Amino acid sequence: MARKATGGTGRTGGTGRTRGTGGAGSGGTGVRGARRPEVRLPPLEPYGGAGLEPDGDYDGLEFTEEDFVAQDGAGARFMDCALRGCALDETRLHHARVLDSVLTGIRGVGTDLAESTLRDVELVDARLGGVQLHGAVLERVVIRGGKIDYLNLRKARLKDVVFEDCVLVEPDFGGARLERVEFVDCALKGVDFNAAVLTDVDLRAAAQLEIARGVDRLAGAVISPGQLLDLAPVLAAELGIRVEG
Repeated sequence: MARKATGGTGRTGGTGRTRGTGGAGSGGTGVRGARRPEVRLPPLEPYGGAGLEPDGDYDGLEFTEEDFVAQDGAGARFMDCALRGCALDETRLHHARVLDSVLTGIRGVGTDLAESTLRDVELVDARLGGVQLHGAVLERVVIRGGKIDYLNLRKARLKDVVFEDCVLVEPDFGGARLERVEFVDCALKGVDFNAAVLTDVDLRAAAQLEIARGVDRLAGAVISPGQLLDLAPVLAAELGIRVEG
């Protein structure tokens, strides 16, 4: 069984965090900036379990350098937790809930977080590949630093999400709904926005913006003049315009 933290939760204002308002993209353009989480963890108890359990309940725990490779934590709930340097290769976390938590330096290939919920979460310096987040719900999430290859967010719902100073290689937002999402100093390589719905999505501060599919879905997003020039060939091809010298 999962161990619970003892004593009080140490929360402030009921949730233990202060939410920021506005973001990098909110300055005078009519674009609503993302609300960032500021997670304040209570005193944590070191995790001493033997591994993840389906539908496990993990509250107020600190997981440090744990090896969860190929383990099954489907339906688990992580509340007021810190995961530091944990291995999540092929870890099954389908339908998991990660709430008011900080994940730092996690790594893994093929992590299954499909249809999971991440709310008031900071994900820092992750090294992930082929992570499955299709059908997931992300609300007040900051993904800062690190690199994520082949991130699958198809048909996911993202609200108040910030990607900051990270590298996303071929992220798939196909059919997803993005509202108040910011890309700040991050590289978007081969992004797929096919059938996505974008509302108040700020791409202006992205360090690199390379759209492979779905350039026609950029209504509801804001880009910079320089990005418009970079995207001109893709936009022209989408509209069937021939450009000849």
